[in-house]
Amino acid sequence: MDRRDFLKIAGVSAAAGFAPGCNRSEKAGKGDMTYRINPGNGDKISILGYGCMRWPVTKDENGKEIVDQEGANRLVDYALEHGVNYFDAAPMYHNGDCERVTGIALSRHPRESYYIATKLSNFRDCSKEASMKMYHDSFKDLQTDYIDYYLLHSLGRIEDFNRRYLDNGMIDFLLEERKAGRIRNLGFSFHGSKEGFDQLIALHDKYHWDFVQIQLNYVDWTHASSRNTDAKYLQSELDSRGIPSIIMEPLLGGRLARLPKHLADRLKEREPQKSIASWAFRFAGTPEGVICVLSGMTYMEHLQDNLSTFSPLRPMSESEIAFMDETAELMEKYPVIGCTACQYCMPCPYGIDIPGIFTHYNKCVNEGFIAGSPESENYRKARRAYLVSYGRAIEEFSQADRCIGCNRCMSKCPQGLNIPSEIRRIDKYIEDLRRNKF
Repeated sequence: MDRRDFLKIAGVSAAAGFAPGCNRSEKAGKGDMTYRINPGNGDKISILGYGCMRWPVTKDENGKEIVDQEGANRLVDYALEHGVNYFDAAPMYHNGDCERVTGIALSRHPRESYYIATKLSNFRDCSKEASMKMYHDSFKDLQTDYIDYYLLHSLGRIEDFNRRYLDNGMIDFLLEERKAGRIRNLGFSFHGSKEGFDQLIALHDKYHWDFVQIQLNYVDWTHASSRNTDAKYLQSELDSRGIPSIIMEPLLGGRLARLPKHLADRLKEREPQKSIASWAFRFAGTPEGVICVLSGMTYMEHLQDNLSTFSPLRPMSESEIAFMDETAELMEKYPVIGCTACQYCMPCPYGIDIPGIFTHYNKCVNEGFIAGSPESENYRKARRAYLVSYGRAIEEFSQADRCIGCNRCMSKCPQGLNIPSEIRRIDKYIEDLRRNKF
């Protein structure tokens, strides 16, 4: 990373370590939450946004996993009380239950006290009939008569836009809905190549995108995966057009909150009282063009820790940005799988817990429990730790050996992972451990 380029995009003063454009940020509410002003309409948005794809879950009387509505209500109440006012949902999250749960939780509060974001997630059926039904169902489930921030969900190529929104007439319909005020802001979320982004952002002249949601964190700033585009480029292109950005994956699916021990120790040496995650959130919130950083907060302790980071946000100094650059480069030496646990690949038709298997593997990599050859010093300890924890983390009928390589998951992955190949690699590794073979 060229930290001078980051400072230019972020608007950080090298001398003071703060954004000179802080008149665009405001502090208010319980706990001094930092707010960013949407330059397009003056919306005062909490820099910390609530990603609603990871509500807490519980079991019903039949043992089926469902969203814990009471738990979601408590989290929403606490978030609103402490200044969070942006809530990001989607029809596909929580197996189609996200908007309903979010709507119940939010509707207990005055509508003017929060902003709702949701998406047209017409991946499986992009016919106009199905897309229109999804659109209208969002209003019903969210218990609202207008959507503050509406997204064309997970675009990566101009072909995706044409197939899902142009050819079926949906983009014309959504533009009319924006004109009528039922959509207050229209944008899209992006995962894909530079070419795809350039083509989609060029449509700004025709459609006037009110905002764009991008993946931005200190790894993806200049080290994005092969399918995705460096966040530095995305943010600079948006800034040049005056389009505000919403940030997703500031923790890369939790990976930046679970660093290898010696990397975590580096961060703790500088700020012992701060969480590992707080560094990633501060990085994501530093660019001035960012109006909100999303976090999927399942537990109250996640919410409380993030509130302490953003109440108020302390933008990164030049030395801290350089430090995060070093951390990103060191992370590249660890052979983790680039899964963000977004769940877009789920459900697997064969019941495989794809995100769970990858999360467990990455955790073992970070903790040093990937066994080398039987002659290595920690082989027996690593072998036992991996096999025991794998059995506990992943239910038997959801493990990697169930994969038949149908490849249905591959086209759904925003990170462009070859999921079947990685699943087979992990399955072989586990089988070799069980046989004590390398």
